[in-house]
Formats: sequence, C-alpha cells, structure tokens
Amino acid sequence: MKLLVLLAMLTACAEITQDLSGKMLIFPVENNTTHVKLETTKNDFNAVTVCQRSFTDLQRPHPLFSLSMPTYTNGFMVMWDDSDKEMEIYPRNTFASFGKLDYKQNAWHFVCTTRDSASGLVQVWLDGRPSTKKFTSSGSTIKGNPIIILGQVKFDIIGMMSDVHMWDYILSPCEIQKYVDE
Repeated sequence: MKLLVLLAMLTACAEITQDLSGKMLIFPVENNTTHVKLETTKNDFNAVTVCQRSFTDLQRPHPLFSLSMPTYTNGFMVMWDDSDKEMEIYPRNTFASFGKLDYKQNAWHFVCTTRDSASGLVQVWLDGRPSTKKFTSSGSTIKGNPIIILGQVKFDIIGMMSDVHMWDYILSPCEIQKYVDE
C-alpha cells in the first residue's frame, strides 16, 4: 500500500510545472540513461537564447543543452568538445565552432548561446565574455514539438548544472551580463 501511495505521489508531482530557478541538477554517475527532460508548449522558435551554469571534470566531448525536433535531431544543441577545446553549436543540424575558449575542468562556468533564424547568426558567451558571431543558415526557424534534454545526448555527462534558462528571443548584452552577475 505504501508503494502505491508513493507511486501516485511521484506521478502527480511529475505532472506539475515547476520553475527550476535556484535548483541544481547533479549527474553523479556515468551512464547513458541519467538525464532531465524538459517540455514546452512553444513549437516555433525564430530566435533562441539558452543560458546555464555548469561544472564538470570530463575530458571528452559532452553536451550542455539539447533541443531536438521530429525533423531535426539537433534542433539546437550546445556541446563542449574537450579534444578540440571548442564550443560547438548545432542549430537545425548545421554547425558552428568557437575555439580557444577558457573552459576549464572543475570550475563553474556560465554559458549563454544565441541563434537568430532571420540572420542565421549564432554566438556563445562564456563567463560573461562574448565570442564572435558566426553564420550557420538563415531563414530557417526551429519548428516542431521540441524535446529538451539536459545531461545526456548520445553521451553521458558527469557534473552539475544550475540556472538553466531559455528564451524565444536574443538577449541583449546587458541582459546577458545581468544574468552572469546574479
């Protein structure tokens, strides 16, 4: 009977929309199943900004954020490639890399990534410092029923993540700096 009540409570809690502000996601074990799945009713993104804080000791490529769609596995993915020392952004299965970033192990990092569909420009902000803007493809929105995954995308991640935020517009440099300073 206690198990039934516990299962009912877990099921009921899973249905509640929750604000994750001030929460930390901890991924303590390497496996290919531990992850967090986020849902949204929005299904058309002309622009996107994703910001988060992360901490890991991994010395291999690992995803920080993944938004997939039925038509695009990588609708918008942010990945750190430790072997090439670069942040890789995959909007709608296109690719832009941002090298020579100071993304160190065992340190908290603020990562903010933007993409504007109209211009096709993507940009990464690491610890409050902007990268150059790079072109991927213009005129293509991110459309469909999104699935947002934190912590596992064909790879597994060990570490911590907090303050994950997503907007359907490009934050201004002042807004990004305000987020970094919080």
